[in-house]
Amino acid sequence: MKQLGSSGKTSGKVGGLRKDLSNLLPLLPFFIFTIGFELVPIVLIAASSLRSPSGGLTLQNYQHATVPLLARSFGNSIRLSITTAFLGVLLGSLIGYAIHTTRAGFFARATIALADVATNFGGAPLAFAFIITLGSTGVVTLVLAQYFGVSLYPSFRIYSITGLVLAYLYFQIPLMVLLIQPSLHGLKREWKEAAINLGASNLQYFRRIVLPILAPSLIGGFLLLFANSFGAYATAWTLTGPDINLVTVQIAALVRGEVQLEPGTADAMAMLSLIIMAVCVAGYQWTNARAGRWRR
Repeated sequence: MKQLGSSGKTSGKVGGLRKDLSNLLPLLPFFIFTIGFELVPIVLIAASSLRSPSGGLTLQNYQHATVPLLARSFGNSIRLSITTAFLGVLLGSLIGYAIHTTRAGFFARATIALADVATNFGGAPLAFAFIITLGSTGVVTLVLAQYFGVSLYPSFRIYSITGLVLAYLYFQIPLMVLLIQPSLHGLKREWKEAAINLGASNLQYFRRIVLPILAPSLIGGFLLLFANSFGAYATAWTLTGPDINLVTVQIAALVRGEVQLEPGTADAMAMLSLIIMAVCVAGYQWTNARAGRWRR
């Protein structure tokens, strides 16, 4: 009897294992894609960043990545990412809250759909759209000059860091609108009614209830928007070219060999960028888990 029982347990475990494997089978293409296009390139970049021209191990590539020109590119990218992330969180949260509190269901759904589309619109097409709109001969520029007597140029240039901030906000704000929605749905109407019944004003309700509850989502959104801006390349290159010294622009220049071909230094800069973005994503996951307590 004991042997029959043990064999039954073994067969049950084998059957459960087969069931688990069959459930994972549809995910096989995803695993192959992740390994082939994400993990393998990261390993190759890490190995190349530690390889000297003679083939030995070295930290020279990382040392060269700290020269003044390349160090300034990190500073510029960090400042640009902080600016666009802060403005994206601020404006995106306000717009998201307005969408959440509106009673027009169709308007809310249409706005969320528009935010979803705008979040995924970037790169060279976005840069060209801003050039056509706010360039020196753009539609808005000409309309303001002809009908309102307002001349944007030369005090404003879309091909500057200010123009780059505007272009980045085009996809940063909609992304924050989408990120903040789950936390806004976690706010219960009963909490506001209870606070008002206890004598709290709208400002006190926002400061002592809404803001603490939304704080993890706001911090996580900032980190994700920072990483999203830090890794952007096509929009910056198409809009400003090499005029703005950014990390992604410098990596591309070192790989293409516009001034000098230094793929090892480019890989070292890429690894440092990956570390920065990995920290941001890990922070977002942690804050998102804390924010999830209010969604249950």
